[in-house]
Amino acid sequence: MMWKRKRLGLALGGGGARGIAHVGVLRVFEEESIPVDLIVGTSIGALVGAAYAIGQNTQEMEKRLEEFLNSPTFQESALKSVKEIRDSKQSNFTERVYAFFRNRVLLAQSLFRLGLLGSEEFQAMIDFFVPDIQIQDTQIPYRAVATDLVSGQSVVMSEGPLRRAVMASCAVPGAVPPVEVNGMLLSDGGSINVVPTMVAREEGADFVVAVSVRGDIHSDDEFGSAADICFRAADIMGFHFETYMLDKANFVIHPQVGSLHWTEFALARDLVREGERAAREKLHLLRKTLPLSRRWALLSSLQKSFTKNN
Repeated sequence: MMWKRKRLGLALGGGGARGIAHVGVLRVFEEESIPVDLIVGTSIGALVGAAYAIGQNTQEMEKRLEEFLNSPTFQESALKSVKEIRDSKQSNFTERVYAFFRNRVLLAQSLFRLGLLGSEEFQAMIDFFVPDIQIQDTQIPYRAVATDLVSGQSVVMSEGPLRRAVMASCAVPGAVPPVEVNGMLLSDGGSINVVPTMVAREEGADFVVAVSVRGDIHSDDEFGSAADICFRAADIMGFHFETYMLDKANFVIHPQVGSLHWTEFALARDLVREGERAAREKLHLLRKTLPLSRRWALLSSLQKSFTKNN
């Protein structure tokens, strides 16, 4: 009887900076020679997934991430300014005054354009990590998930420009302008598929490993405005919806990112390490759960032995 390994699909969830933990998870898969047959990503999961699908190893991904965070593109971006405004509550008087006026400027800008971040500014970030190729040309089959604001339906991108697909999936409502594609107005895939487990299965994965980077549902934040309450209600709704999505996976890896805010990109190195820790902690369970895992473990062991001896 011919042996046929079941197709493993990775479903990488959204979560802003917390999604950097995906790099650590992928590193464990890489080092353990776990075969990945399909990558489906939402938002930051689409960006990290695309970088890995084109053949970048995780060492290169982490190096490029550090280069980007130290670059003028990021240092002068509105994305960094949002982080500074959030931190202003713990700042001195001068910093709070600066953050107050910076906040008002960003708010005024949001009234006259479709996102706090301009399309060109955000596109520069995507271009830094993703090459100008077609989705069909990735080394690992890849899908990016977005939401069509016109029809209200989920959109799975399996062909066309890779950069455009990642841009659409990462277009967080209010922060990044939506992307027009074939009459659709595409925005963050997390509106419908926070972790795209069902999409991975629909696209042919027999065994779905979901990686969730959601924060803790408990919050000690003070609610000082109606906006604070609305944002909190949305977080609670998203948490329970994601729990439902994760039930559709065969296996779940959940890096402990706590209540870390989505703008904490400066903690990239720590987030990668947490992704590694979370994946290694569950590695033995994955070996037991994954179909035909004994054959995979044996092949992985032989490969490591060969690499060590050569």
